[in-house]
Amino acid sequence: MSAVAGAPPIAPGAAGTPPDKRGMSELRKLLYAVAGVWLGGIVVFAILFGLKAHKAPAVVSSVFSPINEFKLDTWFKVGPIAFNKGVLYLLLTVGITLGVMGYISKRLQRRPGSRLQVVTEMFYDFTRRMTGENLDAQMERKYFPLIATIFVFILVSNLIGYIPLPVDSGETFKVFGAHIPSLQIYAADTNVAFPLILALSVFVLFTYEGVKHHGPLGYVKSLMPGGVNGPIVPLIFGIEILSNFLRLISLTVRLWANLLAGHLLIAFMGGELGVLVGLQVVSWALLPFGILIFLFEAVLIAGLQAFIFAILTAIYLGSAVESH
Repeated sequence: MSAVAGAPPIAPGAAGTPPDKRGMSELRKLLYAVAGVWLGGIVVFAILFGLKAHKAPAVVSSVFSPINEFKLDTWFKVGPIAFNKGVLYLLLTVGITLGVMGYISKRLQRRPGSRLQVVTEMFYDFTRRMTGENLDAQMERKYFPLIATIFVFILVSNLIGYIPLPVDSGETFKVFGAHIPSLQIYAADTNVAFPLILALSVFVLFTYEGVKHHGPLGYVKSLMPGGVNGPIVPLIFGIEILSNFLRLISLTVRLWANLLAGHLLIAFMGGELGVLVGLQVVSWALLPFGILIFLFEAVLIAGLQAFIFAILTAIYLGSAVESH
């Protein structure tokens, strides 16, 4: 029977017509392609280099070490200051932090008119809640700028630690006769001195606030939990004094160890383990895991560690002016 004139055409997939066969999504095609290249690469490396470990040349094995990337080789000195990649990353962090904060402050308006201002106000509200929940109104007004700055400063330091920069003075390549350092990822936090100085500053601040609020003897007494009596008092008092000093270690080690472990994992999964065991196929097989760890560290850990350091600073400052 012929179709009725003027009737709308039957849509594909309607009753009585076979549904269209959809192809794979672009994302799935990309994932299959990446998996195919990865598996094919494993086969190629296995054929070309075999699956038997071999020793690296004596020259390479004597020079290569996983800890070399964390060495601070002095580039030059200006008086007592020795410039190395650690100092460079700190200067970059300071410059970027000041530049970003200055850029944002000049573009703030009474009414949000850009995505940048919306993000800035979200960050402001987030940091304000973090300090308001742990500090009284007077302490919050006093220390909110510092805690927000610490948050941004550590975040910037962590993030630029995942950007490859020419700072590897141990490996160079020639460009028009000049020896240029190889690209490398490095974070100032992986040098324990950097988080130690930050933690020591926080320790001095909350100790100062505690002594100012309670007095020297009163601050020491405030560390003691209420309701503790009898022979157990000296033991509990010693534990509380020790735990107060352990805050310094916890702030330092948490930031330092997490960034150091992350960079080591990226390096090992990114190729160094294959060099150590003498199997090129291992480097290729672990490369996707190195990329995933890199993304995990750069997207989550960098911000999380900055947040933890900032909120612990607020908690320690708040607890210094309170009694148990």
